[in-house]
Amino acid sequence: MRCVIARFPFDLSKSGVVASMKGVKPEMITGESVIIGRRHYPVKQVGEVITRQDRRDFTSREVTRAMARLGFTCRSGHEAAPVRALTPLQNASALLGSPDSLET
Repeated sequence: MRCVIARFPFDLSKSGVVASMKGVKPEMITGESVIIGRRHYPVKQVGEVITRQDRRDFTSREVTRAMARLGFTCRSGHEAAPVRALTPLQNASALLGSPDSLET
């Protein structure tokens, strides 16, 4: 599929994007993300890898639009992050509060 990112045309395929991202460790997600395989990648990281351009040269919207057209699942930064369940010890500690809050 032909798409334009940072005013440059690219011929991208779903299998090509998967191959490009293979072995790339996902960075911490702070905004929009795309799911490639089982991993969640920041959109800007994916754009940088597949276009070989600096991530300041394109917008996350351009990459998100291209990834969605290829069939990848994209998530906005406004969606709730998965909630990590507390262990019983962490839950008990949270219920008891910190030592600073206890009166002496």
